[in-house]
Amino acid sequence: MDLPILDVGVDQNKVEAVKDGGPLFCCDLCDTELAHKIAQVLLPGLATACVDNTTGDLFKSPALVAVDMRADMVNYLTQRSEAYVAETVIQQGSDDTEASDHPTEIVSDFVDDFSSSKRNLFSRVSGWLLSEKREDKIDDFVQEMEINGFWSMDRREGIAKTLLKNVDFKSMFHCEMKFETVEALTEHKSQCKFRSLICTSEGCGASFCALHLEKHDGLCPFKILPCEQKCSESIVRREMDRHCITVCPMKLVNCPFYQVGCHSAFPHCSIKQHCLKFLRSHLLYVLHVIHKDLEADLNQHLLLLEKSPSYSQLSEALDVRSLTHAIKEQEAKLKTVEIDVSTDG
Repeated sequence: MDLPILDVGVDQNKVEAVKDGGPLFCCDLCDTELAHKIAQVLLPGLATACVDNTTGDLFKSPALVAVDMRADMVNYLTQRSEAYVAETVIQQGSDDTEASDHPTEIVSDFVDDFSSSKRNLFSRVSGWLLSEKREDKIDDFVQEMEINGFWSMDRREGIAKTLLKNVDFKSMFHCEMKFETVEALTEHKSQCKFRSLICTSEGCGASFCALHLEKHDGLCPFKILPCEQKCSESIVRREMDRHCITVCPMKLVNCPFYQVGCHSAFPHCSIKQHCLKFLRSHLLYVLHVIHKDLEADLNQHLLLLEKSPSYSQLSEALDVRSLTHAIKEQEAKLKTVEIDVSTDG
């Protein structure tokens, strides 16, 4: 499908003639994110119109009518959007109903109206509109047009910007400021809230208008942030969760002696400090495990261990297994000393 060029964009240096004085130079900037959303509505709308218009016709296919249907759609949407403000005033004056003022909803309604107007007789009376096959065929034709580059996003966005400005009668999503000189317009565009910005975070490169800078900054997955758990590192936002639950030195962990009785929790970086501070408690917990079948006073065992020359080695054990091994080694040495002393006596 070859795409004819449709020039419906707005010139960046658009000049508006005025009766009493010279020309005014108009800012043509708008919310590019919203224009993109409107552009996304156009292709499915065109596909729907093409499919419903040719269903049951042996001599026509959606692809065969797509070029003419697109031209009709652009003309229809342009005319509807240009007349929208006047229609809204009349409707509000007649029945006091409050019309939607969001451009995406307004244009979506226009697209639906256009698609409905293109249904052939077979589509209207055959139950086709409620069939799953219809939805599948529309989706398939959307994909076909995307693959063939039939209606590029750039061109759809150009149309979307025009539609956006036509229906945005409250000027919430586009700039309508006018200036007497090109220089004044140029200076304004450098500060306009609808000017385009590109994210400076490495790896992102997202484009958005200045109006959404704060929003993007709060969501950008590539923005570098201080660790949420207050460690000294700065982490890319999208890696923050993984960092916090895996390698962050400030992640909360249970005491390595939790299974034998110490139920403390503390930052991972404090394990050595905790184990050193509570070595005596940990020794008792492990002694209970080692000598659980003995009725001997475990405090006596503890005192012997504390008085041994190798007591400092016990403080280096940071888990149940290593401390158990160290205790058994120390107890073996103490028994050897006792045997030697009794033999000498």
